[in-house]
Amino acid sequence: MRAGVRGSGMDPFDAIAMSRPARGEAGRTGDWRNARPVIDASACVAAKQARVTCQICWAHCPDACIEQGAPPSIDLEYCKGCGICAEECPAGAIAMVPEAEHGVCEAAEVEER
Repeated sequence: MRAGVRGSGMDPFDAIAMSRPARGEAGRTGDWRNARPVIDASACVAAKQARVTCQICWAHCPDACIEQGAPPSIDLEYCKGCGICAEECPAGAIAMVPEAEHGVCEAAEVEER
């Protein structure tokens, strides 16, 4: 048990309601991100097991832009590119790819079509 507020016997954390942020509360942010998370499904624990298991990236995302799945999916419209998901992934399945590199790849794909 935590000590609480001096002399009151109350735990100050009992009064705090904790919840995950809802998608979109801060607005779309994908257009100013410097790097985007890219999931390597061959390394992802959930994808390897073909079921929703690990989801550590989902639990740590401060913007709630990761959807649970096998593998999880990232809503890049709301992702700020903070890299917390990549840092916390125990399998190292998430890489932060610079937007400039990713943009070049996307442009090349569009030209090929």
